[in-house]
Amino acid sequence: MKEKKQMLSAQEQLKQQEFQEEAVAHINSLYNYALHLTMNPDDAHDLVQETYLKAYKFFNSFERGTNCKAWLFKILKNNYINKFRKNAREPGKVDYDLIKDFYHTIKDVQSDTTEAESDFFHSLLHEEVYQALQSLPEEFREVIQLCDIEGFTYEEIANMVESPIGTVRSRLYRGRKLLRAKLEDYAKKHGYDTESGD
Repeated sequence: MKEKKQMLSAQEQLKQQEFQEEAVAHINSLYNYALHLTMNPDDAHDLVQETYLKAYKFFNSFERGTNCKAWLFKILKNNYINKFRKNAREPGKVDYDLIKDFYHTIKDVQSDTTEAESDFFHSLLHEEVYQALQSLPEEFREVIQLCDIEGFTYEEIANMVESPIGTVRSRLYRGRKLLRAKLEDYAKKHGYDTESGD
């Protein structure tokens, strides 16, 4: 009986190590996406933590060799949607058992990651660019962030936002066009050619 317990412990340790290597590396990107969805740093931290809890719980079902970042973003988006719907029905309810079971696995990484404590994405962009992006309608802002900032493929984005690829392409085209119009003055001020159409 004792031997079986040690074997399970070794399996759990291996799972934790693999999870650290595959999943926790994407914590900054997940935080930025969560911040984009929630527009609130505390809610973004909670959403990232819930995402990692769920991802760890179902990590055995993750297919090795596939895009872990895309898998995590999909979980985060689903958590956000479910939490939004659930909070509309029963605000203020938290599953503390889930949190206590997994917190130790990511707390060291999160405390070492100062970029996750601030909006890393915001720090990369000039204030005017950031504000212009934030002012776009949600469906355009989301696909621009996923494609142009996070580097996901159209197929991965379509899976995350649960829309056909054609819709993703259309939203990207329209979102970029809106963003371009909002940034025309900024571009001229910083010496970019706005007449060429490129």
